[in-house]
Amino acid sequence: MRAMLFASACAAAQLALALPANAQNAADQAASNDEEIVVTAERRTTSLQRTPIAATVMTGDDLANAGVTTVDQLQFVSPGATVNNFGQGIDFNIRGIGKAEHNTQTTTGVITYRDGVATFPGYFTAEPYYDIARVEILRGPQGTFVGQNATGGAVFVTSNNPEIGGGSHGYVMGSAGNFNYVGAQGAVNLPISDTLAARVAFNTDHRDSFYDITGPYTGDDGVHTFSGRFSLLWEPTSNLSVLWKTDANYLDLSGYPADPVLATNDEFELTANAEIAAVDRFARTVLEVNYEFDSGITLRSVTGYQAGSTLYRADLDGQSAFGWTFRDYVKEDIFSQEINLISPDTGRFAWILGAYYQRDEYEFPPGDFIIGQPPGSIFTEYSLEGSNPKETSALFGQASVDLTDRLELEIGARYAESSTENHISVLQYGTPILQEQSAEWDNLSGKVSLNWTVDDHNFIYGFVATGFRPGGLNVPVGLGLPAPFDEELVTSYEVGWKAGWLDGRVRTQLSAYYNEYENFQVIIGYPAFPTFGFELNTPNPSVIYGFEAQVEAVFGDFSLDAGLGVMESEIGRFFATDPRAASFTPCNPDTGPSSLSCINLEGREQTYAPELTFNVGMQYVFHLPGGDTLTPRLNYGHVSEQWATLFQNEARGDLVEERNIVNAQLAWTHGDFVTTLWATNLTDQHYMAALNSGLRFAGAPRQFGVRVYRAF
Repeated sequence: MRAMLFASACAAAQLALALPANAQNAADQAASNDEEIVVTAERRTTSLQRTPIAATVMTGDDLANAGVTTVDQLQFVSPGATVNNFGQGIDFNIRGIGKAEHNTQTTTGVITYRDGVATFPGYFTAEPYYDIARVEILRGPQGTFVGQNATGGAVFVTSNNPEIGGGSHGYVMGSAGNFNYVGAQGAVNLPISDTLAARVAFNTDHRDSFYDITGPYTGDDGVHTFSGRFSLLWEPTSNLSVLWKTDANYLDLSGYPADPVLATNDEFELTANAEIAAVDRFARTVLEVNYEFDSGITLRSVTGYQAGSTLYRADLDGQSAFGWTFRDYVKEDIFSQEINLISPDTGRFAWILGAYYQRDEYEFPPGDFIIGQPPGSIFTEYSLEGSNPKETSALFGQASVDLTDRLELEIGARYAESSTENHISVLQYGTPILQEQSAEWDNLSGKVSLNWTVDDHNFIYGFVATGFRPGGLNVPVGLGLPAPFDEELVTSYEVGWKAGWLDGRVRTQLSAYYNEYENFQVIIGYPAFPTFGFELNTPNPSVIYGFEAQVEAVFGDFSLDAGLGVMESEIGRFFATDPRAASFTPCNPDTGPSSLSCINLEGREQTYAPELTFNVGMQYVFHLPGGDTLTPRLNYGHVSEQWATLFQNEARGDLVEERNIVNAQLAWTHGDFVTTLWATNLTDQHYMAALNSGLRFAGAPRQFGVRVYRAF
């Protein structure tokens, strides 16, 4: 079953480097709170304060101020979010819903979109944030517009577009810090004609390893990455715009060292006797075309193609005394196409219609996916090769009508069909096993929302929304073709209140939710023969409910932003055998019977569902002679302890400890230059950032340095 657990990734947690996503003139960032915050997830630009979605929206400047450079750090700036990073893949959960098992068949429940395209749902998670216009973190199921893989929520990352008529402008930035860290970033806008402009951006990072690894293998030599993006915007008429973006990434992350979860040594002082490596190479190209008809209806087309390869090598037992090793090399490519018809939103009635298609294929080349104990013999190795193609297609739409001048009704729905196939060959310690198997699912999900604009400063909403995540196929273990596991379903009930206070200086969001979570996908001991692991669905629904609050405040030169999430969860009646414990006693998930090995999990907490998340950031702009400014900023993020498995066995290391991350920076603005002293994880908290297959993965230690930014 280790092959299944590692098909997506087993890699160490990597909180990203401290190079910011962007930079800005610090004197401008706290001047006012008048700029409207917008969201684009519903295929048109709407005000966050008038949209029935619980969301955290951050500009590129906000990301820089908070020290956010990759997906890991979003958990410290948005309530209800947790990210447990294994390098090749992540467990990204919002409100306790997302991803808990680590294989290609178990898709994510929190999908990330980049420039309008759904990205890889498992691998290639370390893509940096640079030259970013906006990041939207949406909480709760997004069944209408995102569809599958958004049962917990979705993240929309939008990079800066070229500007026609904006002239030549851009920025460059360099950074240096401890662990011999050096980084550079920049972007330039290139006017080509009155109807055509381009933008070029890049990001590169280099640093030494966090780890001291002793023999016989000591191969982790740090991080070396390069990313680039080319964008082209063409607007030949006022009705037509064509935007093309292509990203390329080379991420040599060197490796994700780890040791046994119950080890008592320092997390960064490890032993290993197997090769350690992690290299991701991938690219994405996106073509977005918008055409507005004379009627005001807009035709929108977004075409995406992504291709990549990920290489991983690991010491599977995390020690030098044993022989468990793992290596894989996986290729993945995705083609997607979305088409929308979008009505004007100037009248009492507005609508959106859409169609979507995606094909996603994993390829496991021969000889590149091997677990060995020890390696070198077919009788001591587990190998896998073949392919796993997946397809999904959907039709969706949303309509809104103004019942009165202040009361709006929104109804959205999405019908989707999904399929997955395994064409694989397994050599299980000398025993050949073939799998030719497929499975299909269909689903109708959506949202009904009633929105009340009380006055110019208060907006209240209530909705019922549903979400869907497809099932998948189990890897055979010699007991015949195993049954597929089924789709997950979420029904969410939410009410919210968004308000503005003190002439717009303060914005608040309050929301309360109650989720019915059906068919949670979990790996347990095979019900009839628990010696083997098997993925299935919990037979009774879990409930997850909570409260969230956000505030943004600007008072002259002082600004503050904060978020709070309180969550409770309970697993429905469910009997299971812990696959880590040897047992031969059958255990029926519905009826048990309860025993020392057949455990009744009813009432236990959902995995990756911390009871409390909290974040706060504040800064003050001091004005110096000659127009210079000095801006200190402090950010704090807290994620309370959480369980990594439903078995909640602390003696086996299932408890993921709380995280308290403090970032700080001091920015001096002088003309076009901003010089910043920065530090991440200022208190140098050593903590387990992720848990997988009996290994612990450390979060990034304290990093500090200086960066210099210049706009031109």
